Amino acid sequence: MKPSSARRKNSARPFPAVHGHDAVPLDPVSSGDQISAAVADRGILLSVTSPTRWQPDPAGDPQARDRPPLLAALKRGLCGRCPVCGQAPLFDGYLTVRAACPHCAAPLGRVRADDVPPYFTILVVGHIIVPGMLVLERTAAPPLWVQTAIWVPLTLVLTLALLRPIKGAIVGAMLSFGMLTPVEDAGV
Repeated sequence: MKPSSARRKNSARPFPAVHGHDAVPLDPVSSGDQISAAVADRGILLSVTSPTRWQPDPAGDPQARDRPPLLAALKRGLCGRCPVCGQAPLFDGYLTVRAACPHCAAPLGRVRADDVPPYFTILVVGHIIVPGMLVLERTAAPPLWVQTAIWVPLTLVLTLALLRPIKGAIVGAMLSFGMLTPVEDAGV
């Protein structure tokens, strides 16, 4: 048998079988329904939501008619202010984001920063602490208890001091890009 005829025989089946299951070719128009039906047949729960884009209310405050520029939103978020108007506080508590801005009605509670602020906080704190530890070890070589007494409290203080501003900046960036959770998922 020639290789080209073998390819033609295999081309009748566009998708290979996976783990003993026959693959089903999907029609681009109704692929969502076919995927849902195939997943439901196997007893798998699959939730796919489309992203929600926020567009400010043009009838509101004139400064809030457009999404904020990225740098302005980052700066306002770092300062703990609403990324859209910069007038109202962004947080209700230490890390709890307000449901909506009382000044411009921006849907702050629908911006889900989740794990990004701790990730960036660890990144920044690690880039401060680790070089400091290495320099101190090379220059003075203090005992282990001195290293622990210096770096553990400094790590905790830096982490707690930077987590809130970094979360504010992330919320500002996400709001600037219009990245919001759908209303039914936001719990607001």
